[in-house]
Amino acid sequence: MCFFGGYDCDYPRNSVLRFGLRASGISVTQVHARHGSRFWHRYPLLLFRFLRHCRKVTSETARSFLLVPEFCQKDVPLARALTCVSSTKLIFDPLASRFETKILDWRRKPEDSLPAWWNRTLDRLAFKLSDLVLADTQAHKDYYVHKFRLRAEKIEVLPVGFDDRIFTASLADAAAARRERMEATPFAVMFFGSFLPLHGVETAIRAAHRVWEEDKTIHFTFIGSGQTWPRARKLAVELGLVNVTFEGWLDQSSLAQKIANEADLVLGIFGQTEKAARVVPHKVFQAMALRKPVVTAATPACQEFFTHRQNIYFSPAGDADSLARAILELRADSSLRESIADRGYELVREKFTPKSLGLRLKDILGSHFVAPAYSHFAISR
Repeated sequence: MCFFGGYDCDYPRNSVLRFGLRASGISVTQVHARHGSRFWHRYPLLLFRFLRHCRKVTSETARSFLLVPEFCQKDVPLARALTCVSSTKLIFDPLASRFETKILDWRRKPEDSLPAWWNRTLDRLAFKLSDLVLADTQAHKDYYVHKFRLRAEKIEVLPVGFDDRIFTASLADAAAARRERMEATPFAVMFFGSFLPLHGVETAIRAAHRVWEEDKTIHFTFIGSGQTWPRARKLAVELGLVNVTFEGWLDQSSLAQKIANEADLVLGIFGQTEKAARVVPHKVFQAMALRKPVVTAATPACQEFFTHRQNIYFSPAGDADSLARAILELRADSSLRESIADRGYELVREKFTPKSLGLRLKDILGSHFVAPAYSHFAISR
């Protein structure tokens, strides 16, 4: 398997898949250009590196598939051209469509604008040129099918999961130890993320205000920055919140340690955008992997994988009052809180580790492609 394009090597989605495939016995290589570089610089560099890759690679499996990772729609046409001359199958893992992200979620331009048409065209072309498309949820698969008129059998669902090299079992043990000493410290509710519209951070800020009126021992920490950060910060100031702290970005290792050692409850997403209903963000799996109870919006995507009050706690999207009540209930009911955390931990450690996802992708490839080059790959299982 060769990962191809101008992707961010540290982004959790492609990092988890690369690690998971290797853990599953699959040879993985990379033909990579700097994330965010312009296509007139990126395309020649990718072409040169691909040719060098073809001369050096010895594994049959590494030559059999090109995988273009998340957000790299613009690299799919070049990848398609290279597969045509190298007898390689092309897999595209968009994670989200450009139109869905930039137009529907970020609302940067109207849906009938030229940029909207351009982003929709890039999506449509990338999907059409790929031999196989991966979707992180069934809700996302349904969206691709209906919005871009794709055949359902061309798309397979592969959740994002979490990286167990960072969100480790030993950190989860440290998180469990916090339970024993938490009565001596304020109850800590934590949000972390890039403050996208789909996160619905303002709902969490308003919930913090309602919680303060009922229980002044609960503190909220918001980690990260992004598009809605200024509005969220301004709202917290306007409400005069003294139970809220904003912190900047942390690297993944520092973030994992902070969650494990300091969080009693983790917030997922609460946005009311169309995209919010179709995704299960990395943070949900990551928090569960650290044995933390998670409260998030009751979206169709989250309901594909999780069950209310068993391994997660659902609250209606955009409803600050309901979110406040959920936090207060979980603060008061340690048995419920701990059972949700324990069952969530068991679920993600069983089904959503890199190796589990690598094996799932391996099976997907085996079911979709039958060719002499692939036969060797399938036997290696």
